[in-house]
Amino acid sequence: MSLRFNAIETISSDQGAPVVTPNLKITGIFNENVFTLQTARQYLSDEGYKSLLTSVRGGKKIDRNVANQIANGLRAWAESKGVTHYTHWFQPLTGTTAEKHDSFFTLKGDGTPIEEFDGAALIQQEPDASSFPSGGLRATFEARGYTAWDPSSPAFIIEIGHGKTLCIPTIFISYTGASLDYKAPLLKALESLNKSAVEVCNYFDKNVTKVTATLGWEQEYFVIDERLAHARPDIVQCGRTVFGASPAKGQQLEDHYFGSIPERVYAFMRDFEQEAYKLGIPLRTRHNEVAPSQFECAPIFEEVNIAVDHNTLLMDLMNRVARRHQLIVLLHEKPFAGINGSGKHNNWSMATDTGVNLLAPGKTPKTNLMFLTFFVNIIKAVHDNADILRASIASEPNDHRLGANEAPPAIISVFVGQYLAKVLSDIESRVNTKFDEQDEAILKLDLHRSIPELMLDNTDRNRTSPFAFTGNKFEFRAVGSSANCAISMTVLNTIMADTLRKFKQEVDALIEKGEKKEIAIMHVIQRYIVESKKVLFEGDGYSQDWHDEAARRGLPNVKTTPLALDAMVTEKAKHLFESNGVYTHVELEARHEIELEKYTKKVQIESRIMGDLAINHILPAAIRYQNELLANVNGLKAAGLGKEAYQSQLDILTAVSKHIQVIHQQVDQMVEARKKANAIENAREKAIAYDKDIKAVYFDEIRYHVDKLEHLVDDDLWTLPKYREMLFIR
Repeated sequence: MSLRFNAIETISSDQGAPVVTPNLKITGIFNENVFTLQTARQYLSDEGYKSLLTSVRGGKKIDRNVANQIANGLRAWAESKGVTHYTHWFQPLTGTTAEKHDSFFTLKGDGTPIEEFDGAALIQQEPDASSFPSGGLRATFEARGYTAWDPSSPAFIIEIGHGKTLCIPTIFISYTGASLDYKAPLLKALESLNKSAVEVCNYFDKNVTKVTATLGWEQEYFVIDERLAHARPDIVQCGRTVFGASPAKGQQLEDHYFGSIPERVYAFMRDFEQEAYKLGIPLRTRHNEVAPSQFECAPIFEEVNIAVDHNTLLMDLMNRVARRHQLIVLLHEKPFAGINGSGKHNNWSMATDTGVNLLAPGKTPKTNLMFLTFFVNIIKAVHDNADILRASIASEPNDHRLGANEAPPAIISVFVGQYLAKVLSDIESRVNTKFDEQDEAILKLDLHRSIPELMLDNTDRNRTSPFAFTGNKFEFRAVGSSANCAISMTVLNTIMADTLRKFKQEVDALIEKGEKKEIAIMHVIQRYIVESKKVLFEGDGYSQDWHDEAARRGLPNVKTTPLALDAMVTEKAKHLFESNGVYTHVELEARHEIELEKYTKKVQIESRIMGDLAINHILPAAIRYQNELLANVNGLKAAGLGKEAYQSQLDILTAVSKHIQVIHQQVDQMVEARKKANAIENAREKAIAYDKDIKAVYFDEIRYHVDKLEHLVDDDLWTLPKYREMLFIR
């Protein structure tokens, strides 16, 4: 019996007891495994607690002597929870998390065993970094890399089976100080935004001393039975299906969206949510998504750095918990053709330490003007850096999703809604009119009357827009489901910091010339609206009309990752990131090469899987069926029956034979094309070759013929689980 039928039979007959998750009150377990400031207060001295508090809230460095006190308190707390090991938890450029576990156990000079954890071990570790991607920043034999504690993200305890490990969130840098992870640049971008945003906020409120970027991600994912998944080598190796005919029923009835959650999946959701609550991940929402077996979860907004850590941690957590339920979580952007893929919508805003959401309109002219200042600066930032923002969401799996009906196109545009679009238009129409101090109407802008209507959702979200204003935040919808949020958040916060810095310089220049502050601000805002209006779009992003219109406007529409990544190494990008202290030009070049290599390797793996499945699964099944048809035709001929008796069998035989021949030829040609691409040394040229000469030429063509065979070949002979089974058997 094939793995496919064995899996189906096992699922059908499996009467095993489900994993039971107790109904625990969320507030009773939330942060149970997190070393929060409240917990720190219990385990640290006054000096240690104040030092940690100052570091978390003010970004101040912790003295190494005090670090010993914090480390001792952290160990005492962890040991009270049954922890024996600790690790520096970091996010290297592999796209996953990394950890090296060390025990608290050590031996003194006289052989006495003790438990020990000092400040040096807390602050810094030296993992073997030789096998992590570096993009040429160092040679492979230069293994030295350092993880350094990030106090702004609290330590936590991860439970795997019966074991518990203390995880200390860290950045990861090379011996020369170059960033080798996603967290270090993000922290730099957030600090740059804080500085620029505070200076602009002080135009309106001198009490603002800190601006924090906030993030609320929405994580989409698929859940299928692990036994069916294990019978699909493409899912095991690539996280997606490279072949698979569409079932008769897919998502066309839209009956899965917000429908009743299947009991088995519901049990899994409750299980991973409770594990998430223990780790301080504030999940709030769960529901069925549009495609069958597709779901979504979303948390309450948090500071960007914490939110990124929590999303990265959650993706790992979901995968581990799913196994308890004999399920597999698919985070790939497009695991199944013909139905919606998955994204990770990044809802982003900014908040002051005085309690103001800078993207929430106020009720007075001054607060409205502050809102408008930040609102227009965001539009300007996206307009001026659309190519870099596009590069931040570029990946091989996301290429399968962008531009399809479930995701915005590769064209970066901004949706603001009809009310704010009119406000911007009213300001723009005064381009030849000088603002003056008596111009109360333009300073009030009637926002206090129109925006509350917007907040009541009288304006649609426009799901076809990659960057949409949704009331008091912007939603970056183009981020892929498997992506680390830090990549797009680093870019978004950097371009915003840069635009605000330039905005302040221009406003100050007008003030120095004698212009009143509010009028100077309005003059710059007006010019920004005029300069960036071509990035605004309120219509259907899926339509061909928009693609044509975007081309007329001169907006970039880069559909593939190898070309989209070019934007990260332009002179503009280098100046942007260096002037804001986020990346050096060397770090940018390294990341560019890493992402190109990652793209090439993923396409290469998928190409090899396609060849393996075609030769070892598809063609053998098709040839067996071909032989059965041939025997049937020959038998009917031998019986002396006329051609009309076996014409249908002959037609099917001809079709099967044709598909077999084409698949075999295409796979052989794909292998040869891969050999040519592998001979290319330049990373960019190799990635382009894999895209244009392999992926674009062979993937869809081979898939077409394989999927046709799936409809023709006897179901009993087909070894790979079909879409109807993976998506609907639970």
